Amino acid sequence: MAGVKRSVNIGVLGCGNVGAALINLVEDRADDIESRTGIRLEVTRVAVRSLSKERDVALPAKVFTTDADEVVDDPEVDLVVEVIGGIEPARELILRALGDGKAVVTANKELLANHGVELFGASDDAGVDLLFEAAVAGGIPIVRPLRESLVGEDVSRVMGIVNGTTNYILTKMTEEGWTYAEALAEAQSLGYAERDPTADVEGFDAGAKAAIIATIAFGQKVVAGDVSHEGISSITATDIDFARRLGYQIKLLALCDRLEDGSIAVRVHPTMVPDHHPLASVRDSFNAVFVEGDAVGDLMFFGRGAGGYPTASAVLGDVVDAAANLAKATHGSLGSFAKAKVRPIDDLHYRYYLNLEVADRPGVLAAVAGLFGKHGVSIRSMEQQSLETSDGSTPVVAGSGGLARLIFITHDAKEADVRATLHEFRDLDAVLDVGSVLRVVGSD
Repeated sequence: MAGVKRSVNIGVLGCGNVGAALINLVEDRADDIESRTGIRLEVTRVAVRSLSKERDVALPAKVFTTDADEVVDDPEVDLVVEVIGGIEPARELILRALGDGKAVVTANKELLANHGVELFGASDDAGVDLLFEAAVAGGIPIVRPLRESLVGEDVSRVMGIVNGTTNYILTKMTEEGWTYAEALAEAQSLGYAERDPTADVEGFDAGAKAAIIATIAFGQKVVAGDVSHEGISSITATDIDFARRLGYQIKLLALCDRLEDGSIAVRVHPTMVPDHHPLASVRDSFNAVFVEGDAVGDLMFFGRGAGGYPTASAVLGDVVDAAANLAKATHGSLGSFAKAKVRPIDDLHYRYYLNLEVADRPGVLAAVAGLFGKHGVSIRSMEQQSLETSDGSTPVVAGSGGLARLIFITHDAKEADVRATLHEFRDLDAVLDVGSVLRVVGSD
């Protein structure tokens, strides 16, 4: 950037945790950024919901407005940062900013997971940047490596822990022996989980991020509705203990695969990860993304996946890139995207962990094994445990000697075949409960 001297005025839509952290980072880092790039960054307009709310940012009152249109339409604003979230009015505001020749930086995963390709096209048409590093993994740089450093790589899989809330909950269940409810309550008290945690614990948040990752990694238009997702609310202490004894950790993973026929599979679900895999050691609210490529081999990106300042750091990196491109009158294009050929999860193959509660009587195990065989699901290992009540006695079930838990690990099996097997288990009188069903990653 030698020889380039320019001021870039930033308009910020939203001044919550991320917006306020960004404003402070711009103020703190402006001199260093100018010395390295020749560009002076300044936040000149900020849209907020309330002018009366106190904020820990050192900006004059005249900078703030409750009208987001004033920020986007201000001719003095060169670059717009969107951190309000949601689809509308964020989508309309971003499209208008791009149309006016303003670069845009966003952390809005929901918007990009549903309308990303439309916005990328508008960015290219306008010849200005739309950057979104913070939308996928907070402070972890993964979008830029996928779109730039690895653009020539034959990436076959991207999988990762991209939701800090669920990783915190599973960590506490594993290391402290807490129940799901106890771990969730603690996550809420620490601010890791919302009062309504559905988006996190049922996999919607991770699913939106998976759609963005798959779109960038494979060059196909993937939207949130293409992503199969399951959450962690049914995970029990029994599942955690059994996984540990077998040498696994349970993690909520987003998995994006390019298959041999060129189709892709994108899904989010709890997964048993081998202890030796790098993702197994990712604890608490940390995130990590693991990339498998043909030439580069395996890569992992690890760090804080959420929080005001880690996310704002990723936003600021995009702001600096976009500002530099404005100074050179250029932008970074994402290129064109093919129509996604998304393989339904029913067609995919995994090893599976299954947990059944059954009447402990002769013939039950044979009946259960028969249903596995009927649907072509091969059993790799099986364990039977007698169940006891809280007072140590064995519960009595009519026509049996008590209750037992059957825990199975299968060989590689097709999802549809496993689902058909589970359906028939629920119709079998001796099966009293079908518990957790988890996919297992790693070699068979």
